[in-house]
Amino acid sequence: MATKYTVAFQGEAGAFSEEAILAYFGEAQAEPVPLPSFEQVFEVLEGGQVDRAVIPIENSLFGSVHVNYDLLRTHSVRIVGELELRIRHYLLGLPGSRIEQIRRVYSHPQALGQCQAYLRTHLQHAEAIPAYDTAGAARMVADMNDPTAAAIAGLRAADRYGLAVLAAGIESHPQNYTRFLVLARPEVLPAEGLPGTMKTSIVFALRENVPGALFKSLAVFALRDLDLYKIESRPLVGVPGSYLFYLDVAGSVHDQAVQRALDHLAEVAAFVRVLGSYPKGARID
Repeated sequence: MATKYTVAFQGEAGAFSEEAILAYFGEAQAEPVPLPSFEQVFEVLEGGQVDRAVIPIENSLFGSVHVNYDLLRTHSVRIVGELELRIRHYLLGLPGSRIEQIRRVYSHPQALGQCQAYLRTHLQHAEAIPAYDTAGAARMVADMNDPTAAAIAGLRAADRYGLAVLAAGIESHPQNYTRFLVLARPEVLPAEGLPGTMKTSIVFALRENVPGALFKSLAVFALRDLDLYKIESRPLVGVPGSYLFYLDVAGSVHDQAVQRALDHLAEVAAFVRVLGSYPKGARID
């Protein structure tokens, strides 16, 4: 019998993170566990109350979810998988509502940002109000029972909370994808895969902020012909002017070239931490 995982996510039932969980694990293998904040998602995973967690890390239209980069560094978890999910946004309101009636639009700040072109063009008369979650915004609009209120969320949320679709596909560009990470506790061993199918995520800090320091750090990968998929910098809390760097590099920690690059990086960096080695994720349309 297949293992069924309890999987934490931030938001309400019907959120895009819940959709990502079901797309990655399959409905028969996952029991989604909704939680109010990303901090709580990390805490319950770290504390053993759930088996896995799924978090958004970046969106193709609105950029990175910075809080989750910070939480990856401060919590004892491991990245074990990823996927890219096509995000389709809908303007949802009470059945019978009309767009010209809408005066307030609620959604997560990421969703509002991904739909800003539509909001500027079609809802200049409405106030965009941040909410902690897309599905939570949909539930709030349903509970308010106010025909002048609307939410931006997905079809799963519309179905769950009995809302009508007032407009479909309102994201600013059709190539709207969010990359989600699948997290486990550190005792879950890194996956092994065929050459070309794996990636490794790391975080490191420079030993000192001098000219050429970052170049030397990145050169350890170039010297070994290792591709970098992404680099993200975040301020190092408590040390103004200093930064942490998050990298996604091609290959697995089991690969000799990656191992040697990480050993070399440890010689020139203040610290290096591997966040996970995992198979490259599928793109789900």
